[in-house]
Amino acid sequence: MRLDRYDIKILQILSQQGRITKSGLAEAINLSLSPCWERVKRLEDAGIIQGYGARINTEVLFKRSPVLVEVTLKQHNADAFRIFEQAMMQCEEVVDCYATGGGVDYILRVMCDGIDQYQRLIDTWLTSGLGIERYFTYIVTKTIKQQSSLLEFSPKVLA
Repeated sequence: MRLDRYDIKILQILSQQGRITKSGLAEAINLSLSPCWERVKRLEDAGIIQGYGARINTEVLFKRSPVLVEVTLKQHNADAFRIFEQAMMQCEEVVDCYATGGGVDYILRVMCDGIDQYQRLIDTWLTSGLGIERYFTYIVTKTIKQQSSLLEFSPKVLA
C-alpha cells in the first residue's frame, strides 16, 4: 500500500492524539471530513492502524524501577531463540523484548519493584535453562524522552 502525505500526517496525528475528533483530524490535515475519514478507514482496513489506546503513565500508578538488559544466549539456533522468547512473553516484569543484530541477541526493558526483585528475576532466569550466556544490566536513573508510538517516516514510504 502506498502512503501519501495525507496518510502519513493522519498516522502521525493519531499516534499522538488517538482521541482527536473526526473534524479535528480533517482540519489538521486540510481535508474535508469525508475524504479524511475514508483514508482513516482505508488505513484501518489495511492493518496499518491496529487500534487506539491511551498512553498510561505507569510511574504515577506504580513506583517501579525500569532496568534495561542486554542478553546473549549460549546457543544460536531456532530452538534456543524460541525457548527464550516464550519465557519473555510469559514474564510480566518484561515490558519490552527486542531481538537484535550485532553484539547481543536481545535487549529487554524490565520493570521491577526494586533492584532486589530484579536480581531474583535474573537468578531465576539463569537457573531455569533459558540458555543465557551473559547479560548486562543498565539501571535507568532518569527518563529523558519516552514516546509509545511516534511515527517517523522516511521518504521511501511515500514512493
